[in-house]
Amino acid sequence: MKKQFLGILSIFFLFSGCISDSENSLTRFEREVERIEEYLRVNNISSVKEFSDPLLGIYMFWQDLSESGIRPIDGDSVFVDYTGKLLDNSIFDTSIEQVARENNLFNSQRNYRPLGVLLGAGRVIAGFEFGISKLEQGDKAFIIFPSLFGYGDDPRAGELRNQPLIFEMDLIEVKKNDIDDGL
Repeated sequence: MKKQFLGILSIFFLFSGCISDSENSLTRFEREVERIEEYLRVNNISSVKEFSDPLLGIYMFWQDLSESGIRPIDGDSVFVDYTGKLLDNSIFDTSIEQVARENNLFNSQRNYRPLGVLLGAGRVIAGFEFGISKLEQGDKAFIIFPSLFGYGDDPRAGELRNQPLIFEMDLIEVKKNDIDDGL
């Protein structure tokens, strides 16, 4: 009987730990969405086009529309200049040398150029890839999203852990996947 009780007690603590983690994740997500909404209220954002999914906490604002009609799809190679920021507008990364210099982020060992991304391969954080997927070649926009679509609770992320992120994006080029899929 004592063994059975300990087994049941162990299972209870196992599942209650999961519930607590889920509640913590949900609570963190809700707080991050509130912080994003506050950022949007405080900062007057002008744009020529907008996208939002308030339930997911994702907001996107276009500064320039190219109307090129060239939209990337999974499997395309895209090249994007970007600047990553936190909600306090501090910059944590950029592909643009001048921005890096102006914000004391310059690294002489880095080659500043548009980032190449194979769309759909999952090699960049989900929010960044989602933002790219919404752009046409030549568009300039920025996207704001909670850490769920960024670095989440990953301790390796340092200051970016559990942080909503902002990315300014300039989709420089889309190289279409020319693989014959047999259709």
